[in-house]
Amino acid sequence: MQQAMATNQMVNIDVIKGAIAEKIDAAGFTSWIAPIAFEIENGVLNCGIQNQFSFNYVNSAYGNVLRGVAENFGLNLNIFVGAAKRANVNVVAPVANDNNTQSFTPAAIETKNVAFDSFVAIDDNIFVLSACKKIASGAAAFSPLYIHGGAGCGKSLLAGCIKTASNGRVIMMNGGQFVSDFTRSLHDRTVFAFKDYCRNCDTFILDDVQSLAGKKATMEEFLQLVMDLKSAGKNVVVTSNVAPNNLTGFDRRAQSLLASGLVADVVAPNAHVKSVLLRRAGVAADVANELAARIANDGHLVAGVATKIQTYSELMGSAVDMDVASRLLSDTLERAKTPLAMVKNMCEKLGVSYDAVCGSGRSRNLVLARQTMMAVLKGATGLSLSEIGNYVGGRDHATVLYAVRQIEKQKANDLLLAAQIQQLINEYK
Repeated sequence: MQQAMATNQMVNIDVIKGAIAEKIDAAGFTSWIAPIAFEIENGVLNCGIQNQFSFNYVNSAYGNVLRGVAENFGLNLNIFVGAAKRANVNVVAPVANDNNTQSFTPAAIETKNVAFDSFVAIDDNIFVLSACKKIASGAAAFSPLYIHGGAGCGKSLLAGCIKTASNGRVIMMNGGQFVSDFTRSLHDRTVFAFKDYCRNCDTFILDDVQSLAGKKATMEEFLQLVMDLKSAGKNVVVTSNVAPNNLTGFDRRAQSLLASGLVADVVAPNAHVKSVLLRRAGVAADVANELAARIANDGHLVAGVATKIQTYSELMGSAVDMDVASRLLSDTLERAKTPLAMVKNMCEKLGVSYDAVCGSGRSRNLVLARQTMMAVLKGATGLSLSEIGNYVGGRDHATVLYAVRQIEKQKANDLLLAAQIQQLINEYK
């Protein structure tokens, strides 16, 4: 009966596609099955696939599914590389490339060549810098290399350094571009060309992988890309603002795959790094040193300060001393880091009022914020426990000691809290 149904091309192709869709996930169907050119001829379900790479993958990943569905309809299965066998077939599945000349051109994004010397490394960043140089040399045994850290710590700079220093073909995209290009390839029916473009490289770099969160089909495509490149012995580099297990919107399988190579963190620039970056930009050494102590540990902010000083010098025709810099950068420079200023600044960051912190409130969020501030003051200053207590509402020595111990216990089970506290300590030192 089912074989008799196969006499109607339009109905049968739709029914067959529906039967396949029921057996695989939506992302796999969209990426791999939908672009296949289906036709039925002489009791055979012909599946024309765009290229050899796609043929190999579909045959290995979905061959049994296709074969089982074909048998359910009383058909044999024939998977091959090429378009449909008969030119007069009226209805087939959406074809990625009707005339076998499919191509894909990525969105044009300007990137600069940057050398590893442009990254000023402190001791805490020697490991991640060495890993980046190793993978750029092509001698690394780990992939993917997953680089994570806060905004302005140099993740994108390191990714760019890898791109510049690597031999062979390197493809570098940011997360937003990958989402946009993949979506466009689905719309334009050039998804196979997009897959080939991404896989035809020696090193693939994705900057800001967190941009894929919540985009299921795109994430599935990227994870498959990572697995395919790893299997082919190619390098994959990924950057993110958090460690793999803290990625929101990524399931455990995705987190596990991204952590399967080498995970390395980047520490925010300290005063020395900031001073070096400012001097490299042409800022006078004495001004650079003083500014470095009053600029937040954010490489993006340092670059903005350097640009502002350079622009002022060019327009006004005079050098910038510290008096001019203080006036010019009044909206950027941090005030003196007194313990009281630190506490009030942390109140803003943690979303609580200073009066509430110093008061007797015991809500969960308020207690955590208060304890966090005590732990940060202990780590960032030389204050005694009693002195710390004075800045958070006159707490005694025992209360501060208890708070610090509680935070240490929570940090062991909450890596996000641990990272947040370490970032605050680095900022206030």
